[in-house]
Amino acid sequence: MRTTSPEGRITRRGFLECASAALASVGIAKNANAAESLLSAKREPDSATPGSQPVAGKIALEEHFVLAENVETSYAARDVRPDARQKIVDLGSGRIAEMDRGGLDICILSLTAPGVQGIPRAKEAIAQARRTNDYLAENIAKNPKRLKGFATLPLQDPDAAAQELRRCVKDLHFCGALVNGFSQVADANSAVYYDLPQYRPFWATVQELDVPFYLHPRDAFSIGQPCYEGYSWLAGSPWGFSAETSIHALRLMSSGLFDEYPKLKVILGHLGEGLTFGIWRVDHRIARGSGTPKAKLPMSHYLRENFYITTSGNFRTQALTNVILEVGADRILYSVDYPYEDVVEAKDWFDGAAISDSDRLKIARTNAENLFRF
Repeated sequence: MRTTSPEGRITRRGFLECASAALASVGIAKNANAAESLLSAKREPDSATPGSQPVAGKIALEEHFVLAENVETSYAARDVRPDARQKIVDLGSGRIAEMDRGGLDICILSLTAPGVQGIPRAKEAIAQARRTNDYLAENIAKNPKRLKGFATLPLQDPDAAAQELRRCVKDLHFCGALVNGFSQVADANSAVYYDLPQYRPFWATVQELDVPFYLHPRDAFSIGQPCYEGYSWLAGSPWGFSAETSIHALRLMSSGLFDEYPKLKVILGHLGEGLTFGIWRVDHRIARGSGTPKAKLPMSHYLRENFYITTSGNFRTQALTNVILEVGADRILYSVDYPYEDVVEAKDWFDGAAISDSDRLKIARTNAENLFRF
């Protein structure tokens, strides 16, 4: 097959074949389907691909709810769309209708941010987490074939969080946990991260139960960060979400957590919060002496071996292709980020994204079936 044009210029297919071979030679394209995905791409990768096969019955796992009594303290209260508050509290017929509209067979529901992570008093956080989980379980029981749950955890108290996770997995049959970033502990201005030593017994419980832990964003604190002064909105979903969560993930990797608990499974949303794009430079600068992590292996190793990444709220094929190259299609899961994103916009983008149909099926459904044992 020709890799150059009659004029001697390299063709697009030739470029992709050479690039795929080069990536494979250095171990980046770990998943063999990464090259296949790239070679099936069109020149305009965000447009529909002729002959692509939409996946019926998708599984989505960053789909939010909140108790009606807590709407005003949740992120749903600041959503500009008038129907956001109504949609996020609906766990009945309205939710199922939206799932049908978006081609979703199963949704794993989770408490929207900041959730109990924003409650500094540990006893109050523990009580609210239990109430939230019981409420979610009651609603899942009404549509058990369509709705599943992630546990809400009061990580202000690591022991209580471990006990609640065990209850949710063993008694309520939840799929794991979703936690909205750092926890405020005792002081409303505090920010406590889960790489700290007091959380090691909690992580031991997560590994023992063999369930995923979804690290979801929350606003970065703008206090003490001059970069957000006058631009407080940047601390939220446009940028601060990814910055805050990617730093938290790097702290977990750097702390040696995954050396101690190598079977941990952590999920990141929004196509990896920027980590797949920047991970090479992180490792490169560490190797050049600009970092002293406690971890035994490069950060990219943990990203590929201990993390899963979802498409929630980041409907961009170029970014998806980057994630496929860095971690492989087997590590990517479909999500919408409902009700903050539209189920049809997510579906139309994904069904037409210029990736291979084998990867499309994995990401939309079978990876989640394998991870959650559906």
